[in-house]
Amino acid sequence: MSTTRGVLYIHSAPSALCPHIEWAVGGVFGMPVGVTWAAQPIERAAYRCEYPWSGPVGTAARLASALKGWQKVRFEVTEEPTSTSEGERYSYTPGLGVFHAVTGLHGDILVPEDRIKHAVVAAAVGGPDLPTALGQLLGQPWDDELEPFRHASDGGAVRWLHEVV
Repeated sequence: MSTTRGVLYIHSAPSALCPHIEWAVGGVFGMPVGVTWAAQPIERAAYRCEYPWSGPVGTAARLASALKGWQKVRFEVTEEPTSTSEGERYSYTPGLGVFHAVTGLHGDILVPEDRIKHAVVAAAVGGPDLPTALGQLLGQPWDDELEPFRHASDGGAVRWLHEVV
């Protein structure tokens, strides 16, 4: 079984849900987890955290499944690619639901050609215009909603990369 790494970002959660989120994440890993919660300045009475993890391929999907559907929780989960699997990114907002993307070695979203072809044909017959359709395929609505929450943590600690491969 391949092992990979990733990060769970809880961008916004009411304080009452924080222990339940830790319990759900611990259930995925089969052991209790403790995270450091920080106030989310963009939303009153909300908290945020980052949880770097290591586990089997597919852990990001299990984390997203454990947390999706919780009202008032916004999160993202990333999973790095391995020699036998692509990377993944899951984004969730209460209003939009789950967005899933396969990511390549450098974190770029990989969109299958049949989905691009469908977007081109749909645009040609009166569906959403091509830039809108491509934005949807790349998760633009989720990025638009989550971006203020991501930047609200800009005052946080800086992580220095010691080795880039």
